[in-house]
Amino acid sequence: MTAPANTAPLIHFQQLNKWFGSDFHVLRDIDLDIARGERVVVCGPSGSGKSTLIRCINALESFQQGGLLVAGVRLYPEGQEDERAIAQVRRHVGMVFQQFNLFPHLSVLDNLTLGPIHAAKVPHAQAQAHALAQLERVHIADQAYKFPLQLSGGQQQRVAIARALCLSPEILLFDEPTSALDPEMVHEVLDVMTALARQGITMVCVTHEMDFARSVADRVVFMDQGQIIEQAAPEAFFARPATERAQQFLDKLIGRSGGVQAA
Repeated sequence: MTAPANTAPLIHFQQLNKWFGSDFHVLRDIDLDIARGERVVVCGPSGSGKSTLIRCINALESFQQGGLLVAGVRLYPEGQEDERAIAQVRRHVGMVFQQFNLFPHLSVLDNLTLGPIHAAKVPHAQAQAHALAQLERVHIADQAYKFPLQLSGGQQQRVAIARALCLSPEILLFDEPTSALDPEMVHEVLDVMTALARQGITMVCVTHEMDFARSVADRVVFMDQGQIIEQAAPEAFFARPATERAQQFLDKLIGRSGGVQAA
């Protein structure tokens, strides 16, 4: 008899709340499930809690109330943290930030092998071979022996993506990965992200690149004032947003960029 497929979500938020200080309620009663292999884009105005939401997934931010499971591992509220659980979650999750966060004094290849060699105790030759494979995956293997400051911003961000892939994460988080790039470099990074999405990795991406959301995401999650206001497939979200607040957001974004057109 064939065993039933595991349908449990890979990421499960349950009534999660987070405050900064005593009065800034940055995440309010977050309920959100993300399936294995799903590609989710989180969008919303500045200050809506988007980045804080995804930073909770790999425990870069703590939370005060509620529950969070990541790849079957439970993360606990502030004051009850389990350091072993945090370390276990981080083995499953890679993250790409707005800034590239590369070590300027190390070569591209050394930036990629540092974590696997020292944190995961991967043998040096194996770590190098895997790093070169990830650089090939993001179409930048010919830059392996250069230093970060010798690369363009788009190339540096692709190096950062390769670094996140070096520990073979189940989940890849992106926090506004194109916001620090010149406009002409944005597409080279989005093209790499699109290719990764087609390879089946679970992706959660905070971005204002709505054309990317439309073409790649399985679901768009819209946030405002720390809450999930609505979530839908891209076609429905862009053509028929369910809330006036989402419509206002899209109107402003379209007016500023001219990129996304309602169907």
